[in-house]
Amino acid sequence: MDAIQTEKIYVAVGNDVQDGLKTLNWALKKWNSHPISIAVLHVTHNSTKDYVYTPFGKLPARSVSEEKLQILRKDEQDKINKLLSKYIAFCGKVPAEILEVEKFDEPMQKRVIDLIFGLGITKLVMGFSFMKPSMKSKGAISGLFYVHQHKPSFCELFIICGGKQVFLRGKNDEKIMEDDRGVMSARMRDKVTFKDWLDKWFNDKTNDSQDRSTSLSSTNLESPLNQNQWEFYLQEIEKYYQELLSSNLEEGNCVLENDDSQIGPIEPHVTEHNNYDMAEELESRIREEASAREELKKESDAEKEQTVEMKTELEERKRSLRSLTEVQSELSNRLQIWTLAKTRAETQLEKAVGERSEMVREIEELRRQRDVFNRRIEFCKEKDAIGMAASLAEMTCCAFREYTEEELRLATDNFSDRLRFKSGGDWTNVYRGRFNHSSVAIKMLPSLSHQHFQSKVRLLGDIRQPHLVAMVGFCSEPKCIVLEYMGNGSLRDMLFSRRRNRVLRWHDRIRIATEVCSGLGFLNAAELRPAIHCHLSSSKILLDRNLVAKITGFGLLECHDEQCNVESDLQAIGVLLIHLLTGRNWAGLVEEVMTVDMDRKALGSVLDEMAGQWPLDLARELAALAMRCMSIKAKPNSELSIARVLEELNEIRRNGDEIVEREGPKTIIGGCIDRAGSSDMPSVFLCPILQEAMTNPHVAADGFSYELEAIEHWLQSGRDTSPMTNLRLKHTFLTPNHTLRSLIQDWQTNKST
Repeated sequence: MDAIQTEKIYVAVGNDVQDGLKTLNWALKKWNSHPISIAVLHVTHNSTKDYVYTPFGKLPARSVSEEKLQILRKDEQDKINKLLSKYIAFCGKVPAEILEVEKFDEPMQKRVIDLIFGLGITKLVMGFSFMKPSMKSKGAISGLFYVHQHKPSFCELFIICGGKQVFLRGKNDEKIMEDDRGVMSARMRDKVTFKDWLDKWFNDKTNDSQDRSTSLSSTNLESPLNQNQWEFYLQEIEKYYQELLSSNLEEGNCVLENDDSQIGPIEPHVTEHNNYDMAEELESRIREEASAREELKKESDAEKEQTVEMKTELEERKRSLRSLTEVQSELSNRLQIWTLAKTRAETQLEKAVGERSEMVREIEELRRQRDVFNRRIEFCKEKDAIGMAASLAEMTCCAFREYTEEELRLATDNFSDRLRFKSGGDWTNVYRGRFNHSSVAIKMLPSLSHQHFQSKVRLLGDIRQPHLVAMVGFCSEPKCIVLEYMGNGSLRDMLFSRRRNRVLRWHDRIRIATEVCSGLGFLNAAELRPAIHCHLSSSKILLDRNLVAKITGFGLLECHDEQCNVESDLQAIGVLLIHLLTGRNWAGLVEEVMTVDMDRKALGSVLDEMAGQWPLDLARELAALAMRCMSIKAKPNSELSIARVLEELNEIRRNGDEIVEREGPKTIIGGCIDRAGSSDMPSVFLCPILQEAMTNPHVAADGFSYELEAIEHWLQSGRDTSPMTNLRLKHTFLTPNHTLRSLIQDWQTNKST
């Protein structure tokens, strides 16, 4: 079966968008059940070469500049393009195209006939407005009749007016336009020339009086000379009449139905007047024309007078405008002066506001830095506490363990002096070692008997308290015990060292005294086996990385002195308080001061300057408590005990905390020292596992940086938890911390120089 052929419908529309859309709508409805395509015919008039359309009407192109002429023509073309776009959009899904036809000097109706033959148009839908842009209504109807009469037989013509189809009918000398119900919508009569009218008149006259004027007719009309003269007169009269029509009447007039102003063709009443009557009528019309011209001249003179008056008024308005311009200029100058003054005031105000905002920002920045420092301090404390707890948890998961001699030698590099501790410049029998990447202290006890050593191990293994150094293991041969590592050494070295980076502030000293008293009270109050230290001194008090104080040496030395009792430990606490107050290993000066009614000025002269600005009230309370403890044997006091001393120290510490909180973080920050070990290296540079400076730091899943070798060994040993938090790691990927490595290298370079 052959494919259905698409039929092309040509629709001729004008610049009237409403009439054009109605014409397109009629065509789409007419063939809505047939496959069609639409070709929109639109005539482009070339009048813009000599004329241009402006908001004031049609003007000669030479009356405007070339630049404005191009703008006006572009605007006119844009309007036409928008109009054609509306026509295309109105067709919707029906294929549509635009055929623009240029029209020159030839009549529109002839141009349409040429298009029908040239394009082979079989179906043409023509809107009424298509013929109107170039002619009057009467000319448009005449043009439609012309197309209707001269179109070829293969072309179907559909004329649309107001969205409805109309039909053309010819009746005698009238042309009638009717709708589909036969109702007349427009009517036009053919123009009758004088020659036609006179021929008709004479023919009628001849027929009516044939019997009476046969001789006259044959005599005058048959003469060739008379006929030529008559023809000449008719031509002159016709020519003059056409001039009258062109000067007074419009080119044509379309008479709609029920229009009383219809100008029909000239229908002279056939009378028996002769040629002289006709001449009188023509002269009368000439006089009327002359009178009309006179009236027009009067009107023109009146318009000229009105123009002169308007020019005069325009000059007066120009003078008024100049006066107003001068006033406006003066006001503008004043406004400019006021504006400058306002601008200066606003600038000063803005500057003041900016300075205030800058001060507020500085205050906020200082507050933020204070909060950041506080959070960093707390974070460091928590991180180190968690790391130490995790390390101790691993080492003490089975209470304590026994190490072999080979493990000890590997941990101490065969008991190298490099890892041997000094105290006060003298060598000790304590070595620094490392088990499972955790630092420990190994204390050698070669002089103890095997039985005595075993009893000491059992005693120390049962004691666990935050301020007592914990035993994590032992070795029977050679005899030694393995203790937790205290990174900041002994309190003796810290107090009596004059190095500025090894000082303790007064707030830390009060806290250390409270912690020592807490550990000592735990030993004295043990239910199963109460213990007396007997040999407590600043060298037996060790400090970890966070300056937390822990007591060591308890239970290792024998006390054969009968005076070794609770009072001796109280007296040792008094001596410790004097050392913390003065920073010197001599209490005589303080004793002398105490005998002079606790003079504040004298007390201030013996306080350790390295501790900062001591609050004298707190220093006085500490000194009084120290004197009471030191005189316990000379003046027995049943009310004074380790527990009572601890209560008073806690009260002094609370008062000190209030002073620190009131004065801000400077008091705490000023009291910080390097808590990474014996050197002044920042703690962040140390590996949490090895406790040594890192050379190749890597970040693990817990967010902490470790030495690559240490963290790899940690993970390869089967562990899946964090060395710092003891929580399960999300993954085992390691990321190089290049920034931290660069900082460590820069610090080491600057330190060496």
